[in-house]
Amino acid sequence: MENPVLQIIVASTRPGRAGRTIADWFHARAVDSGLFQVELIDLAEVGLPFLDEPNHPRLRQYVNAHTKEWSATIDRGDAYVFVTPEYNHSFNAVLKNALDYLHQEWQHKTAGFVSYGGVSGGTRAANSLRQVTSTLKMIPVLEAVNIPFHAQFIGEDGKLHPNDVMDAAADAMLAEMARLTGALRPMRVA
Repeated sequence: MENPVLQIIVASTRPGRAGRTIADWFHARAVDSGLFQVELIDLAEVGLPFLDEPNHPRLRQYVNAHTKEWSATIDRGDAYVFVTPEYNHSFNAVLKNALDYLHQEWQHKTAGFVSYGGVSGGTRAANSLRQVTSTLKMIPVLEAVNIPFHAQFIGEDGKLHPNDVMDAAADAMLAEMARLTGALRPMRVA
């Protein structure tokens, strides 16, 4: 059986954002783990408009091409890591919109969080995401990567230079996600 598909979703779309840099580091870490087939999905590139489907997502009766493409992309995944900034004690609207577009595609899959920000390291964004992902019947793992004062870890080369705590947190989260994703596979197949 081949490895499950982990999709790393970059939430921030702002010019000058750190999210893609952080996601690139996590992507490399996930690939090196050998636990998953890894895909990087950047919401800035996906470019979903504000939810414009006439039918409730639970019906899966999509009319727009961008929704059908988004559905097919997310359907392919077995697990997700959301790389999210913290905006006003929560996660950003672009990510909420991307989550709200779909329903069944998210179910019975694991969710992990790489959050970043100031002193809190984006923990409030991750906590808000736990509520939303649970409502979509995803299973969030306890392990997470929280990066406080993230700018200090981005070098002049434009890359993230993590410390040992960040690397260990990423490895722990990936290991737990792999265990849980395997356990949930029969529910997704059924």
